[in-house]
Amino acid sequence: RFSGTFVGNAESASPAAAASPPAAAATLPAVPTIPVVPTIVGVPSTVAEGVLNPTEVKPPASGTRRARVLYDYEAADSTELALLADEMITVYSLPGMDPDWLIGERGNQKGKVPVTYLELLS
Repeated sequence: RFSGTFVGNAESASPAAAASPPAAAATLPAVPTIPVVPTIVGVPSTVAEGVLNPTEVKPPASGTRRARVLYDYEAADSTELALLADEMITVYSLPGMDPDWLIGERGNQKGKVPVTYLELLS
């Protein structure tokens, strides 16, 4: 027969034992934690953190492609590149970047562009 009380601690012999915290846990000092920021070699930390500063991003030595823009796209913020239908841009991806986005370049302008708005060429 079940008592109706769920006890998640396998070491507890009864529900009453689980209701009070173990004395040892109350006396342990708090251990400070250090935040871990993932880094990718060759990619500025701002890109790895999800914030793109287009002036810091360098195109890879290989892997750039031409793309034709299928639809107009209005940039949501300064990290994105506004697009006009039928224009040609250069695109590439960066390690750790969302696969639904690429970095697009038009002249000296650079920013994230959604893959669904592009026809990737050669």
